[in-house]
Amino acid sequence: MNNVVSLKSVRELKTAEAEDHAYRAKILCMDKLELLEEMVRFQEERSSVGHLTLPMMLRGKVLFKALEDNAETQELLLLTRSYRRHLEHELHSYLQQQRNSG
Repeated sequence: MNNVVSLKSVRELKTAEAEDHAYRAKILCMDKLELLEEMVRFQEERSSVGHLTLPMMLRGKVLFKALEDNAETQELLLLTRSYRRHLEHELHSYLQQQRNSG
């Protein structure tokens, strides 16, 4: 059974990473207002799902890095940096959990 979980998590990661490339390209084309609107959509999706999924973690890292790079205020810079680091921690924990269960 552990091999099935391991293969499933590898497939899930590869699929999420492929989607990540398309999302990264989309984010790079956005202006500041569109990035802020995307942040609101991201937070709404997070609230409706109730937890962070692997694709959400990967997309969130891209989104919050772009917001961090374009922040015009210290407050937005600190907020986006903090949330991006949180997502990196969540992703690391998720991957560690998958390794331990596989």
